[in-house]
Amino acid sequence: MVECQDGSFYTGWTVDPTRREKQHNAGVGAKYTRLHRPVRLVYIEEQVDRSTAMKRELAIKRLSHEQKRKLILNTSLAEVSQ
Repeated sequence: MVECQDGSFYTGWTVDPTRREKQHNAGVGAKYTRLHRPVRLVYIEEQVDRSTAMKRELAIKRLSHEQKRKLILNTSLAEVSQ
């Protein structure tokens, strides 16, 4: 999940989150993030396969802004990348 300049969140899935963040900031990504740059990576979850990742993406997209913020605050990126 990335946080956009205006405080909104964009959720997607990728095999390389750092590369994807750079793509979003370069304007080569989702239309939404092109209009809300710059973005910064704020949350990552690893999933076992693409199907599971896409299902989790949908579940996160259904959360309210406040629920997403709590999810981010309760998990640090350092914790996830270990």
